[in-house]
Amino acid sequence: MAIDPGGKDLKRLLSEDQGGPVVMLNLLRFDDGGRELYDQYAEALSTTFLPRYGGEVIYAGDGSTALVAEAGQEWDAVLLVRYPSRSAFSRMVADPEYQQVTGLRTKALTEAVLQVTTPWE
Repeated sequence: MAIDPGGKDLKRLLSEDQGGPVVMLNLLRFDDGGRELYDQYAEALSTTFLPRYGGEVIYAGDGSTALVAEAGQEWDAVLLVRYPSRSAFSRMVADPEYQQVTGLRTKALTEAVLQVTTPWE
Protein backbone atom coordinates (compact mmCIF):
# COMPACT_ATOMS: atom_id res chain seq x y z
CA MET A 1 0.00 0.00 0.00
CA ALA A 2 1.43 3.39 -1.01
CA ILE A 3 1.94 5.90 1.79
CA ASP A 4 3.87 8.69 0.04
CA PRO A 5 3.38 10.27 -3.38
CA GLY A 6 6.02 9.31 -5.94
CA GLY A 7 7.47 11.15 -8.91
CA LYS A 8 4.77 9.93 -11.31
CA ASP A 9 2.09 10.99 -8.85
CA LEU A 10 3.52 14.51 -8.63
CA LYS A 11 3.83 14.80 -12.41
CA ARG A 12 0.17 13.85 -12.76
CA LEU A 13 -0.75 16.32 -10.01
CA LEU A 14 0.91 19.13 -11.94
CA SER A 15 -0.36 18.03 -15.36
CA GLU A 16 -3.96 18.22 -14.12
CA ASP A 17 -3.48 21.69 -12.63
CA GLN A 18 -6.47 23.96 -13.20
CA GLY A 19 -4.85 26.80 -11.29
CA GLY A 20 -5.74 28.21 -7.93
CA PRO A 21 -5.74 26.79 -4.43
CA VAL A 22 -6.45 23.19 -3.53
CA VAL A 23 -7.42 21.36 -0.37
CA MET A 24 -5.65 18.06 0.20
CA LEU A 25 -7.75 15.38 1.84
CA ASN A 26 -5.61 13.16 4.09
CA LEU A 27 -7.06 9.90 5.38
CA LEU A 28 -4.66 8.19 7.76
CA ARG A 29 -4.37 4.74 9.34
CA PHE A 30 -1.66 4.53 12.01
CA ASP A 31 0.71 1.66 12.69
CA ASP A 32 1.20 0.60 16.33
CA GLY A 33 2.90 3.55 18.03
CA GLY A 34 2.51 5.56 14.84
CA ARG A 35 0.46 8.36 16.31
CA GLU A 36 3.47 9.64 18.27
CA LEU A 37 5.67 9.56 15.16
CA TYR A 38 2.99 11.33 13.15
CA ASP A 39 2.70 14.01 15.83
CA GLN A 40 6.45 14.73 15.41
CA TYR A 41 5.97 14.99 11.64
CA ALA A 42 2.90 17.21 12.07
CA GLU A 43 4.84 19.58 14.33
CA ALA A 44 7.53 20.06 11.67
CA LEU A 45 4.89 20.43 8.99
CA SER A 46 2.92 23.10 10.84
CA THR A 47 5.87 25.11 12.16
CA THR A 48 8.20 24.98 9.16
CA PHE A 49 6.89 23.63 5.88
CA LEU A 50 3.31 24.85 5.67
CA PRO A 51 4.32 28.45 6.47
CA ARG A 52 7.20 28.20 3.97
CA TYR A 53 4.91 27.10 1.13
CA GLY A 54 1.74 29.00 2.06
CA GLY A 55 -0.22 26.00 3.31
CA GLU A 56 -2.50 25.73 6.31
CA VAL A 57 -4.28 22.96 8.16
CA ILE A 58 -7.97 23.80 8.00
CA TYR A 59 -9.17 20.71 9.83
CA ALA A 60 -7.55 17.85 11.78
CA GLY A 61 -9.48 15.26 13.70
CA ASP A 62 -9.62 11.68 14.90
CA GLY A 63 -11.81 9.19 13.11
CA SER A 64 -14.91 8.12 14.99
CA THR A 65 -18.08 6.21 14.21
CA ALA A 66 -18.22 5.12 10.56
CA LEU A 67 -21.88 5.23 9.54
CA VAL A 68 -21.52 4.22 5.91
CA ALA A 69 -18.42 2.09 5.39
CA GLU A 70 -17.44 -1.49 4.80
CA ALA A 71 -15.43 -3.29 7.46
CA GLY A 72 -11.86 -1.99 7.43
CA GLN A 73 -12.73 1.35 5.81
CA GLU A 74 -12.55 3.32 9.03
CA TRP A 75 -9.74 5.88 9.31
CA ASP A 76 -7.78 6.85 12.41
CA ALA A 77 -7.46 10.50 11.42
CA VAL A 78 -8.61 13.00 8.81
CA LEU A 79 -6.84 16.19 7.82
CA LEU A 80 -7.71 18.90 5.34
CA VAL A 81 -4.73 21.00 4.30
CA ARG A 82 -5.08 24.02 2.01
CA TYR A 83 -2.26 24.87 -0.39
CA PRO A 84 -2.16 27.98 -2.58
CA SER A 85 -1.50 25.76 -5.61
CA ARG A 86 -0.60 22.26 -6.69
CA SER A 87 2.85 23.62 -7.45
CA ALA A 88 3.29 24.76 -3.83
CA PHE A 89 2.52 21.23 -2.59
CA SER A 90 4.91 19.72 -5.14
CA ARG A 91 7.70 22.12 -4.15
CA MET A 92 7.15 21.32 -0.48
CA VAL A 93 7.47 17.55 -0.90
CA ALA A 94 10.59 18.06 -3.05
CA ASP A 95 12.24 20.28 -0.41
CA PRO A 96 15.36 18.49 0.94
CA GLU A 97 14.56 19.60 4.49
CA TYR A 98 11.02 18.22 4.19
CA GLN A 99 12.40 14.93 2.93
CA GLN A 100 14.42 14.64 6.14
CA VAL A 101 11.21 14.57 8.24
CA THR A 102 8.75 12.84 5.93
CA GLY A 103 10.20 9.49 7.00
CA LEU A 104 8.37 10.00 10.31
CA ARG A 105 5.09 10.07 8.40
CA THR A 106 6.03 7.00 6.39
CA LYS A 107 6.91 5.02 9.53
CA ALA A 108 3.78 6.20 11.33
CA LEU A 109 1.26 4.96 8.77
CA THR A 110 0.09 1.63 7.44
CA GLU A 111 -2.27 3.21 4.91
CA ALA A 112 -3.08 6.66 3.61
CA VAL A 113 -5.11 8.51 1.04
CA LEU A 114 -3.96 11.86 -0.31
CA GLN A 115 -6.55 13.33 -2.63
CA VAL A 116 -6.59 16.80 -4.11
CA THR A 117 -9.95 18.53 -3.96
CA THR A 118 -11.05 21.67 -5.70
CA PRO A 119 -13.93 23.93 -4.63
CA TRP A 120 -17.29 23.73 -6.32
CA GLU A 121 -18.20 26.79 -8.31
